[in-house]
Amino acid sequence: MSEHPRDRYDLVPDLKAEEAFLDALGRGRLHHAWLLCGVEGAGKATFAYRAARRLLGAAADPSRGPLGASPHDPVSRLIAAQAHPDLLVLERIVEGGKTKKAISVDQARQLPEFFSKSPSQAKHRVAIIDAADDLNINAANALLKILEEPPESGVLFLVTHAPGRLLATIRSRCRRLSFPVWTEAKLAELVQQSTQVSWEEAENAASMAGGSPGAALSLASGPLFEMDQLARMIVEGAGLDRKEQLDIAGSFRGAEGAVRFDALMDRLIATVKRHAAETGGREGARWAELWGRLSEMPERAAGLNMDKGDVLLGALADIARTKALY
Repeated sequence: MSEHPRDRYDLVPDLKAEEAFLDALGRGRLHHAWLLCGVEGAGKATFAYRAARRLLGAAADPSRGPLGASPHDPVSRLIAAQAHPDLLVLERIVEGGKTKKAISVDQARQLPEFFSKSPSQAKHRVAIIDAADDLNINAANALLKILEEPPESGVLFLVTHAPGRLLATIRSRCRRLSFPVWTEAKLAELVQQSTQVSWEEAENAASMAGGSPGAALSLASGPLFEMDQLARMIVEGAGLDRKEQLDIAGSFRGAEGAVRFDALMDRLIATVKRHAAETGGREGARWAELWGRLSEMPERAAGLNMDKGDVLLGALADIARTKALY
């Protein structure tokens, strides 16, 4: 499983963003709502937790960056345990091993009550919405009411991968911080500093990550890296024989199997998308159509409670048909 942003202490997503936030805080001009924009995995939620620790009183640890704090600080420990009384986090709920499709209005309605109370341990109360893109329309309207009447000591961090999809009235009431795409060289350096992989493996992870530090760290180890190699072989190499396909399809049982399925589908979708972009022309258009079909599979499978092995076999058959055309 990937490390949760609240558990990352040494990743500085963007130095300029941290300096801008600290400048506003130091001058007493802290905005009540911050819109954190960038590609998925760019470190936006990590920044939100780093800023929250500072606002909630964690001692500064400059060795971990401008907003750095020690994981051993009492505030950090409370946040890591999801037990800090002055922090509210809204994210999609997991029930029965399945993640809900949206952040519900009932969750968003926690915001008024939360911000109506005075801070109990710090100068501020902080809410993190990860991601604001996941708010359903009623939840978005509930959030808007808070933004229209900002709480005196409250600060909101809205993580968004696609700010254009948010209500314009929400965007207009937030201060925007943009998190840039990382270069492959910077990603490779991060991976090698943070993991035990070789430089060659770090470069491979960086090349696959699409500019995302979160993706690069995930790709450097665990099932995502293994599944990326498999996806490349399926899409760009010789593929799998029937026995190999059935063996993999049969390995998706239980919690660990679900992680493997999600990882393989993630990398198949990413590999097909990259292949479409690199190929171009009529063939590239065919691969782009395939990418669109594959992208819908995981959510549809979850919604219909489809067998994960059957979903994979269907995806492999679709890939094989596309390859056979050329």
